[in-house]
Amino acid sequence: MNDGFTCPISDPGNEIIELAHGGGGLLMHRLIDRVIRPAFGTAADDAAHDGAVLDIAGARLAFTTDSYVVRPLFFPGGDIGSLAVNGTVNDLAMCGAQPLYLSVGFILEEGLPIALLHRVAASMRTAADAAGVRLVTGDTKVVERGKGDGLYVNTAGVGAVRSGVTLAPHRVRPGDVVLLSGDIGRHGIAVMAAREGFGFEGDIASDCAPLAATVMRLIDAGIALHCLRDPTRGGLATTLVEIAQASGAGIRIDEAAIAISEPVRGACEILGLDPLYVANEGRFVAFVPSHAAADALAVLRDGPGGASAAIIGRVEPGGRTVLLDGLLGGTRALDMLSGEQLPRIC
Repeated sequence: MNDGFTCPISDPGNEIIELAHGGGGLLMHRLIDRVIRPAFGTAADDAAHDGAVLDIAGARLAFTTDSYVVRPLFFPGGDIGSLAVNGTVNDLAMCGAQPLYLSVGFILEEGLPIALLHRVAASMRTAADAAGVRLVTGDTKVVERGKGDGLYVNTAGVGAVRSGVTLAPHRVRPGDVVLLSGDIGRHGIAVMAAREGFGFEGDIASDCAPLAATVMRLIDAGIALHCLRDPTRGGLATTLVEIAQASGAGIRIDEAAIAISEPVRGACEILGLDPLYVANEGRFVAFVPSHAAADALAVLRDGPGGASAAIIGRVEPGGRTVLLDGLLGGTRALDMLSGEQLPRIC
Protein backbone atom coordinates (compact mmCIF):
# COMPACT_ATOMS: atom_id res chain seq x y z
CA MET A 1 0.00 0.00 0.00
CA ASN A 2 1.29 3.46 -0.88
CA ASP A 3 0.26 6.17 1.58
CA GLY A 4 2.25 8.89 -0.16
CA PHE A 5 5.55 8.16 1.56
CA THR A 6 8.77 8.00 -0.45
CA CYS A 7 12.07 6.34 0.34
CA PRO A 8 14.78 8.90 1.25
CA ILE A 9 17.55 6.64 -0.08
CA SER A 10 18.34 7.46 -3.69
CA ASP A 11 18.23 4.78 -6.35
CA PRO A 12 21.68 4.64 -8.02
CA GLY A 13 19.96 3.78 -11.29
CA ASN A 14 18.26 7.18 -11.27
CA GLU A 15 21.24 9.27 -10.19
CA ILE A 16 22.74 11.85 -12.52
CA ILE A 17 26.01 13.76 -12.54
CA GLU A 18 25.87 17.05 -10.68
CA LEU A 19 28.40 19.88 -10.52
CA ALA A 20 29.28 18.76 -7.00
CA HIS A 21 30.59 15.45 -8.38
CA GLY A 22 33.61 17.44 -9.62
CA GLY A 23 34.09 19.58 -6.52
CA GLY A 24 36.51 17.37 -4.60
CA GLY A 25 34.04 16.58 -1.82
CA LEU A 26 31.98 13.62 -0.68
CA LEU A 27 30.03 13.16 -3.93
CA MET A 28 33.21 13.04 -6.00
CA HIS A 29 34.76 10.42 -3.73
CA ARG A 30 31.60 8.31 -3.83
CA LEU A 31 31.62 8.50 -7.63
CA ILE A 32 35.23 7.31 -7.74
CA ASP A 33 34.67 4.53 -5.18
CA ARG A 34 31.38 3.25 -6.58
CA VAL A 35 31.83 3.64 -10.32
CA ILE A 36 35.30 4.52 -11.58
CA ARG A 37 37.62 2.53 -9.33
CA PRO A 38 35.66 -0.76 -9.54
CA ALA A 39 35.31 -0.42 -13.33
CA PHE A 40 39.07 -0.07 -13.78
CA GLY A 41 40.06 -2.56 -11.08
CA THR A 42 42.04 0.08 -9.22
CA ALA A 43 42.98 -0.60 -5.61
CA ALA A 44 41.86 1.89 -2.97
CA ASP A 45 45.48 2.73 -2.10
CA ASP A 46 46.21 3.58 -5.74
CA ALA A 47 43.18 5.88 -5.92
CA ALA A 48 44.27 7.78 -2.79
CA HIS A 49 47.33 9.41 -4.36
CA ASP A 50 47.95 12.34 -6.71
CA GLY A 51 49.45 10.05 -9.35
CA ALA A 52 50.59 6.52 -10.09
CA VAL A 53 54.14 5.41 -9.36
CA LEU A 54 55.22 2.82 -11.91
CA ASP A 55 58.26 0.54 -12.10
CA ILE A 56 59.32 0.47 -15.76
CA ALA A 57 62.51 -1.25 -16.85
CA GLY A 58 64.12 -0.60 -13.50
CA ALA A 59 63.08 3.05 -13.34
CA ARG A 60 60.44 4.46 -11.00
CA LEU A 61 58.21 6.90 -12.87
CA ALA A 62 55.29 8.96 -11.64
CA PHE A 63 52.38 9.42 -14.05
CA THR A 64 49.39 11.71 -13.63
CA THR A 65 46.67 13.46 -15.61
CA ASP A 66 44.17 16.26 -14.97
CA SER A 67 41.63 18.37 -16.81
CA TYR A 68 41.01 22.09 -16.36
CA VAL A 69 37.69 23.82 -16.84
CA VAL A 70 38.22 27.07 -14.93
CA ARG A 71 36.01 30.07 -15.61
CA PRO A 72 37.07 32.79 -16.32
CA LEU A 73 40.02 31.65 -18.39
CA PHE A 74 42.18 34.48 -17.01
CA PHE A 75 42.21 35.53 -13.36
CA PRO A 76 44.53 37.45 -11.00
CA GLY A 77 47.67 35.39 -10.55
CA GLY A 78 47.18 33.00 -13.45
CA ASP A 79 45.10 31.58 -16.27
CA ILE A 80 43.90 28.19 -17.50
CA GLY A 81 47.26 27.58 -19.22
CA SER A 82 49.56 28.19 -16.25
CA LEU A 83 47.04 26.40 -14.02
CA ALA A 84 47.15 23.29 -16.23
CA VAL A 85 50.94 23.13 -16.23
CA ASN A 86 51.43 23.87 -12.55
CA GLY A 87 48.61 21.58 -11.45
CA THR A 88 50.12 18.60 -13.25
CA VAL A 89 53.68 19.43 -12.21
CA ASN A 90 52.52 19.64 -8.61
CA ASP A 91 50.76 16.27 -8.71
CA LEU A 92 54.03 14.70 -9.87
CA ALA A 93 55.94 16.48 -7.12
CA MET A 94 53.52 15.13 -4.51
CA CYS A 95 54.67 11.66 -5.61
CA GLY A 96 58.27 12.63 -4.89
CA ALA A 97 59.06 12.93 -8.60
CA GLN A 98 61.09 15.42 -10.59
CA PRO A 99 58.65 16.46 -13.36
CA LEU A 100 60.01 15.88 -16.87
CA TYR A 101 57.42 15.81 -19.65
CA LEU A 102 53.84 16.93 -20.20
CA SER A 103 51.20 16.34 -22.82
CA VAL A 104 48.42 18.81 -23.57
CA GLY A 105 44.98 18.28 -25.03
CA PHE A 106 42.90 21.29 -26.10
CA ILE A 107 39.12 21.09 -26.47
CA LEU A 108 38.19 24.29 -28.29
CA GLU A 109 34.74 25.73 -28.83
CA GLU A 110 33.85 26.95 -32.28
CA GLY A 111 34.17 30.73 -32.32
CA LEU A 112 37.06 30.94 -29.84
CA PRO A 113 39.43 33.74 -30.93
CA ILE A 114 42.73 32.26 -32.08
CA ALA A 115 44.51 35.17 -30.37
CA LEU A 116 43.13 33.90 -27.05
CA LEU A 117 44.39 30.37 -27.74
CA HIS A 118 47.79 31.82 -28.62
CA ARG A 119 47.83 33.67 -25.30
CA VAL A 120 47.00 30.48 -23.36
CA ALA A 121 49.61 28.44 -25.24
CA ALA A 122 52.26 31.08 -24.58
CA SER A 123 51.35 31.04 -20.89
CA MET A 124 51.74 27.27 -20.83
CA ARG A 125 55.19 27.52 -22.40
CA THR A 126 56.26 30.13 -19.84
CA ALA A 127 54.95 28.02 -16.95
CA ALA A 128 56.63 24.88 -18.33
CA ASP A 129 59.96 26.67 -18.66
CA ALA A 130 59.68 27.94 -15.09
CA ALA A 131 58.88 24.44 -13.82
CA GLY A 132 61.67 22.80 -15.84
CA VAL A 133 59.39 20.53 -17.89
CA ARG A 134 58.83 20.09 -21.62
CA LEU A 135 55.50 19.98 -23.45
CA VAL A 136 56.20 17.16 -25.88
CA THR A 137 52.90 15.88 -27.32
CA GLY A 138 49.22 16.70 -27.47
CA ASP A 139 45.90 16.79 -29.27
CA THR A 140 43.32 19.34 -30.40
CA LYS A 141 39.58 18.90 -30.80
CA VAL A 142 36.89 21.44 -31.73
CA VAL A 143 33.28 21.21 -30.54
CA GLU A 144 30.22 23.09 -31.78
CA ARG A 145 29.50 26.63 -30.65
CA GLY A 146 27.87 26.62 -27.21
CA LYS A 147 29.17 23.13 -26.33
CA GLY A 148 32.60 23.84 -24.85
CA ASP A 149 32.61 26.98 -22.68
CA GLY A 150 35.41 28.42 -24.79
CA LEU A 151 38.35 26.22 -23.89
CA TYR A 152 39.09 23.14 -21.82
CA VAL A 153 42.61 21.81 -21.25
CA ASN A 154 43.81 18.33 -20.33
CA THR A 155 47.39 17.67 -19.31
CA ALA A 156 49.25 14.49 -18.42
CA GLY A 157 52.71 14.35 -16.93
CA VAL A 158 55.62 11.99 -16.36
CA GLY A 159 58.35 12.43 -13.78
CA ALA A 160 61.26 10.48 -12.30
CA VAL A 161 60.77 9.48 -8.66
CA ARG A 162 63.79 10.24 -6.54
CA SER A 163 65.74 7.20 -5.36
CA GLY A 164 64.66 5.89 -1.99
CA VAL A 165 61.57 8.10 -1.84
CA THR A 166 58.13 6.59 -1.21
CA LEU A 167 55.34 9.04 -0.44
CA ALA A 168 51.84 7.79 0.25
CA PRO A 169 49.01 8.21 2.77
CA HIS A 170 49.61 4.71 4.19
CA ARG A 171 53.05 5.87 5.38
CA VAL A 172 51.51 8.47 7.71
CA ARG A 173 51.88 7.30 11.30
CA PRO A 174 51.13 8.54 14.83
CA GLY A 175 53.67 11.08 15.99
CA ASP A 176 54.13 12.61 12.54
CA VAL A 177 54.00 16.38 12.33
CA VAL A 178 51.83 18.15 9.75
CA LEU A 179 53.34 21.14 7.94
CA LEU A 180 51.63 23.57 5.58
CA SER A 181 53.79 25.35 3.01
CA GLY A 182 51.99 28.73 3.06
CA ASP A 183 48.74 30.63 3.42
CA ILE A 184 45.53 29.15 2.05
CA GLY A 185 42.40 30.12 0.13
CA ARG A 186 43.79 32.60 -2.39
CA HIS A 187 43.18 30.62 -5.58
CA GLY A 188 39.51 29.94 -4.99
CA ILE A 189 38.72 33.48 -3.89
CA ALA A 190 40.72 35.05 -6.75
CA VAL A 191 38.85 32.98 -9.34
CA MET A 192 35.46 33.65 -7.78
CA ALA A 193 36.10 37.39 -7.52
CA ALA A 194 37.14 37.54 -11.19
CA ARG A 195 34.13 35.48 -12.28
CA GLU A 196 31.52 37.42 -10.36
CA GLY A 197 33.13 40.87 -10.55
CA PHE A 198 33.47 41.18 -6.78
CA GLY A 199 35.73 43.89 -5.44
CA PHE A 200 37.29 42.94 -2.11
CA GLU A 201 39.53 45.06 0.06
CA GLY A 202 43.13 44.24 -0.72
CA ASP A 203 44.48 42.46 -3.76
CA ILE A 204 43.75 38.72 -3.88
CA ALA A 205 45.76 36.80 -6.48
CA SER A 206 45.86 33.06 -7.01
CA ASP A 207 48.76 31.19 -5.45
CA CYS A 208 49.15 29.18 -8.68
CA ALA A 209 52.83 28.11 -8.78
CA PRO A 210 55.05 25.05 -9.31
CA LEU A 211 55.99 23.15 -6.16
CA ALA A 212 58.53 20.65 -7.45
CA ALA A 213 61.62 22.73 -6.65
CA THR A 214 60.59 23.05 -3.01
CA VAL A 215 59.85 19.33 -2.77
CA MET A 216 63.23 18.48 -4.29
CA ARG A 217 64.92 20.74 -1.73
CA LEU A 218 63.18 18.82 1.07
CA ILE A 219 64.40 15.54 -0.39
CA ASP A 220 67.92 16.85 -0.95
CA ALA A 221 68.00 18.04 2.67
CA GLY A 222 67.46 14.44 3.78
CA ILE A 223 64.01 15.10 5.28
CA ALA A 224 62.22 11.78 5.90
CA LEU A 225 59.00 12.65 4.07
CA HIS A 226 56.08 10.28 4.63
CA CYS A 227 53.34 11.94 2.58
CA LEU A 228 52.77 15.10 0.55
CA ARG A 229 49.52 16.43 -0.84
CA ASP A 230 48.45 19.69 -2.49
CA PRO A 231 45.04 20.88 -1.22
CA THR A 232 43.33 21.81 -4.48
CA ARG A 233 39.64 21.00 -4.93
CA GLY A 234 37.99 20.69 -1.53
CA GLY A 235 40.75 22.69 0.14
CA LEU A 236 42.90 21.88 3.14
CA ALA A 237 40.13 20.26 5.17
CA THR A 238 39.17 17.73 2.50
CA THR A 239 42.82 16.86 1.86
CA LEU A 240 43.41 16.13 5.54
CA VAL A 241 40.26 14.01 5.75
CA GLU A 242 41.37 12.01 2.70
CA ILE A 243 44.73 11.29 4.31
CA ALA A 244 43.22 10.40 7.69
CA GLN A 245 40.83 7.94 6.08
CA ALA A 246 43.50 6.39 3.86
CA SER A 247 46.07 6.08 6.65
CA GLY A 248 43.73 4.95 9.43
CA ALA A 249 45.23 7.56 11.75
CA GLY A 250 43.74 10.60 13.40
CA ILE A 251 44.95 14.14 12.68
CA ARG A 252 44.69 17.07 15.09
CA ILE A 253 45.08 20.55 13.64
CA ASP A 254 45.60 23.92 15.34
CA GLU A 255 43.47 26.49 13.54
CA ALA A 256 45.58 29.36 14.91
CA ALA A 257 48.63 27.99 13.07
CA ILE A 258 46.98 28.07 9.63
CA ALA A 259 47.93 31.22 7.71
CA ILE A 260 45.05 33.00 5.97
CA SER A 261 45.59 36.49 4.59
CA GLU A 262 43.27 39.20 5.87
CA PRO A 263 41.79 39.88 2.40
CA VAL A 264 40.96 36.18 1.97
CA ARG A 265 39.59 35.91 5.49
CA GLY A 266 37.44 38.99 4.96
CA ALA A 267 36.14 37.75 1.59
CA CYS A 268 35.22 34.40 3.11
CA GLU A 269 33.34 36.10 5.93
CA ILE A 270 31.39 38.25 3.48
CA LEU A 271 30.54 35.27 1.26
CA GLY A 272 29.86 32.81 4.06
CA LEU A 273 32.69 30.48 3.01
CA ASP A 274 35.01 28.40 5.14
CA PRO A 275 38.59 29.06 3.96
CA LEU A 276 39.58 25.54 5.03
CA TYR A 277 37.52 24.24 2.07
CA VAL A 278 38.65 26.81 -0.51
CA ALA A 279 40.96 25.55 -3.29
CA ASN A 280 44.68 26.26 -3.48
CA GLU A 281 47.09 25.77 -6.41
CA GLY A 282 50.51 26.52 -4.95
CA ARG A 283 50.46 25.02 -1.47
CA PHE A 284 51.04 21.57 -0.01
CA VAL A 285 50.90 19.71 3.27
CA ALA A 286 53.80 17.53 4.39
CA PHE A 287 53.78 14.71 6.93
CA VAL A 288 57.20 14.16 8.51
CA PRO A 289 58.55 12.52 11.68
CA SER A 290 58.64 14.87 14.65
CA HIS A 291 62.44 14.92 14.73
CA ALA A 292 62.52 16.28 11.15
CA ALA A 293 59.85 18.95 11.58
CA ALA A 294 62.13 21.90 12.38
CA ASP A 295 64.44 21.18 9.45
CA ALA A 296 61.50 20.74 7.08
CA LEU A 297 59.98 24.01 8.22
CA ALA A 298 63.27 25.83 7.60
CA VAL A 299 63.38 24.51 4.03
CA LEU A 300 59.77 25.54 3.39
CA ARG A 301 60.29 29.06 4.73
CA ASP A 302 63.40 29.49 2.63
CA GLY A 303 61.51 28.75 -0.61
CA PRO A 304 59.26 30.96 -2.76
CA GLY A 305 55.94 31.72 -1.09
CA GLY A 306 57.07 30.01 2.10
CA ALA A 307 57.21 32.95 4.50
CA SER A 308 54.00 31.82 6.20
CA ALA A 309 54.84 28.08 6.22
CA ALA A 310 54.01 26.54 9.59
CA ILE A 311 53.61 23.42 11.66
CA ILE A 312 49.84 23.09 11.89
CA GLY A 313 49.23 19.77 13.61
CA ARG A 314 50.13 16.25 14.55
CA VAL A 315 49.06 12.70 13.73
CA GLU A 316 47.44 10.74 16.56
CA PRO A 317 46.65 7.04 16.98
CA GLY A 318 43.47 5.69 15.41
CA GLY A 319 40.22 7.39 14.59
CA ARG A 320 40.47 8.14 10.86
CA THR A 321 39.22 11.61 11.79
CA VAL A 322 40.48 15.20 11.60
CA LEU A 323 39.96 17.34 14.68
CA LEU A 324 40.39 21.11 14.58
CA ASP A 325 41.28 23.02 17.74
CA GLY A 326 39.49 26.30 17.09
CA LEU A 327 40.65 29.89 17.36
CA LEU A 328 38.15 30.61 20.11
CA GLY A 329 38.55 27.35 21.95
CA GLY A 330 36.70 24.10 21.51
CA THR A 331 37.32 21.32 19.05
CA ARG A 332 35.32 20.25 16.00
CA ALA A 333 35.60 17.43 13.54
CA LEU A 334 36.29 18.27 9.91
CA ASP A 335 34.58 16.35 7.15
CA MET A 336 34.27 16.46 3.38
CA LEU A 337 31.67 18.79 1.94
CA SER A 338 28.63 16.98 0.58
CA GLY A 339 28.43 19.59 -2.19
CA GLU A 340 30.88 22.31 -3.17
CA GLN A 341 31.52 25.89 -2.16
CA LEU A 342 33.04 27.20 -5.38
CA PRO A 343 32.36 25.48 -8.72
CA ARG A 344 34.68 25.61 -11.72
CA ILE A 345 37.84 26.85 -10.05
CA CYS A 346 40.39 24.36 -11.35
